[in-house]
Amino acid sequence: MSAFLHYVQICAPMFSVIGLGWVLQRLLKWPNKVNIWLARFVFSAALPALLFVMMCGLSQLPPVDSRALIAFFGSCLIVFVIGRLLAWRVFRLDGVSQSVFALAGIFSNNAMLGIPLARIALGEAALPTVALVLVFNSLTLWTLVTVSVEWAKHGSPTPKGFGKTLVSVLKNPLIIGILSGTAIGLSGWTLPDMVLTPLRWLGELAAPLALFSLGLSLAGHRLREQWKITTAMTALKLLLQPLVVWLIAVWLGLPEMETRAVVLLGSIAVGANVYLMSRQFKVLEAPVASSLVLSTALSSLTTPLILALTRGA
Repeated sequence: MSAFLHYVQICAPMFSVIGLGWVLQRLLKWPNKVNIWLARFVFSAALPALLFVMMCGLSQLPPVDSRALIAFFGSCLIVFVIGRLLAWRVFRLDGVSQSVFALAGIFSNNAMLGIPLARIALGEAALPTVALVLVFNSLTLWTLVTVSVEWAKHGSPTPKGFGKTLVSVLKNPLIIGILSGTAIGLSGWTLPDMVLTPLRWLGELAAPLALFSLGLSLAGHRLREQWKITTAMTALKLLLQPLVVWLIAVWLGLPEMETRAVVLLGSIAVGANVYLMSRQFKVLEAPVASSLVLSTALSSLTTPLILALTRGA
């Protein structure tokens, strides 16, 4: 219990910033453009700067066990299959809806919530593992759901779908920041302070602004109809995925830091990209939006609990 309360205290300020954004949006009714531009700044500048500076010092960072990718993405594949089966057998959803339902069980809000949580709860040593997962996260999961959707619609995936996914991933500012920083870090080249210092300042803004922006976004969603589907997606995301990640990590014999980092990423709330996917295909928009709110609220308790349970794992 003391370990759980310790991590609750660590995580509470971050979830309080999310709550502050939610309350201010509900009370002040800020124009949606405010959050659009704030989120764009966070994703296009602050978070990429944070990751770029971190990866520039790659030679000074502790080595990362690449098996962390097997643990994390192995869990994604297992939970995705379970999610599709659940959506088919229990909720009788069509193939495209099954794909979006299953995606909600594996696509975490790792940029907005995962990076700040890992940095504060686990320390800087966890960030290389987080960055490694982020590099492959969008490409792997978007490819998985693209294959699933294309198969449901046409009976087989198309090269065009793969190409669009790859291009969108390579244009992602987070990926650009990680890859360019890694290139500099591996080259041994040290950037001058006049370049690194303003980037560090910019990176320091990433965590609070990302959390505040998330709160603003959540204020626009409601918990409403199709609550059974919402609850099922939330349970897959907050309970099943971290459990499967942990089991695979233990089976692989991952070191404690990598284990805790990938389990933490697996425990993060449903990502906003799932909502974009639901809108794109015009399926499950209401329950997915509701799952963003519900999973974020519940993760304020489940994530500290998981951090406590995996300490010493």
